[in-house]
Amino acid sequence: MDIIKTKLADCIIIKPKVFGDERGFFLETFHSQRYKEVAGIKEQFVQDNRSQSSKNVLRGLHFQKTKPQGKLVTVISGEVFDVAVDLRPESETFGQYEAVVLSGDNKLQFYVPPGFAHGFCVLSESADFQYKCTDYYDPDDESGLLWSDPIINIQWPLKTPLLSEKDKIQPLLSEIEAKIKEGWV
Repeated sequence: MDIIKTKLADCIIIKPKVFGDERGFFLETFHSQRYKEVAGIKEQFVQDNRSQSSKNVLRGLHFQKTKPQGKLVTVISGEVFDVAVDLRPESETFGQYEAVVLSGDNKLQFYVPPGFAHGFCVLSESADFQYKCTDYYDPDDESGLLWSDPIINIQWPLKTPLLSEKDKIQPLLSEIEAKIKEGWV
């Protein structure tokens, strides 16, 4: 696999080795030892999730306040614009984001370490999204950021996304920054 570093420390794009011919393809989507040695992912994954979304759906930006989850994300079919926002209080890139297009065709993976908000929007007619998490989902610990926060200024490739009611009213980073720096993430 090839590792592509991003401007956010520890947040990486992984290009797996794909073996293919006229019959189809094979790729290894996770190998604990290799991902630790080659990609530097030391966290243990404890939960796998999968979602399916329609075109223009935007999910996020989500994070857990005191039980941050690292995520290894990939798209099985379709195409998404995937985003990670650095919420680590001591980070030089606090409040900055990284984005990558993930698709069933490019087979890229995006590792979003603990301490980041995460979200994505669907560019294709639909997308099957799969991710491994380093901590269990806790609905009492969840929080988020408004997808259109002008300070973060994510350059989403759509103007009018389809949002859940929860994602329509997420706070701005400026409204919760003090709580984050006091130990939420």
